Amino acid sequence: MGTKVTTIVRERYGKAALSILSGEPKAACCGTGGCCDTDPITSNLYEASQVQGIPADAVLASLGCGNPTALAELKAGETVLDLGSGGGIDVLLSAQRVGPTGKAYGLDMTDEMLELANKNKEAAGATNVEFLRGEITQIPLPDNSVDVIISNCVINLAHDKSMVLREAFRVLKPGGRFAVSDVITRGEVPAEVRRSAEMWVGCMAGALEEEQFLRMLRAAGFENPSIEPTRIYTTDDARIFAESAGLDVDRFAAEIDGKFMSGFVRATKP
Repeated sequence: MGTKVTTIVRERYGKAALSILSGEPKAACCGTGGCCDTDPITSNLYEASQVQGIPADAVLASLGCGNPTALAELKAGETVLDLGSGGGIDVLLSAQRVGPTGKAYGLDMTDEMLELANKNKEAAGATNVEFLRGEITQIPLPDNSVDVIISNCVINLAHDKSMVLREAFRVLKPGGRFAVSDVITRGEVPAEVRRSAEMWVGCMAGALEEEQFLRMLRAAGFENPSIEPTRIYTTDDARIFAESAGLDVDRFAAEIDGKFMSGFVRATKP
């Protein structure tokens, strides 16, 4: 399943980037295939004041589930890495916060997203930004090189989440902070949802259960892991998810209701 999921994710997000590069953003709007204005995961994540000076295409390409740059409490001079950086919105926001003495890296495996991100970097005039090609299970940075790791609804898409967390731990400096937004589950999720490729791309089928996520962070070496819910998805939200994946709406709306949430996930490297 791992290779298949990676291929599906790469293809879907590549198409999303191409649609924005071609001037047709609505064709790429959301991970579940809906419109970003109504998608319960990706809508209303950034206030207008937060994205002033950020290229419009970077905002359009935001397919995340939170605002990790607000969570991370970035400081001037810090080095930040965004896992699965997409069109670059969180990297560009991070670059503003860490300032000219800091550095913001974005890591993505999709060539089309990297092209879009570099276009947005140029449009923003960002000189302390670098986008890297690679997978989040094999981060192309040395040990102990990053102060903060952020990510926006991407870790749930990885087939080997333990490896992602171990790699995050490796590249963080001692005392470094893990501060990501992700979709997380509470309780058991229907098997059909877990098997749905469309829901993998839509940030649901691969979501970790919250206690499992905390255990995996501890196993990777992190201290003080915590999860703060930011959105708990309702029956109406569940209907959007189920319809987009071609599942039985009446059956799954009730079974999914309240079991999925977006949350801030925090932890520290000793």
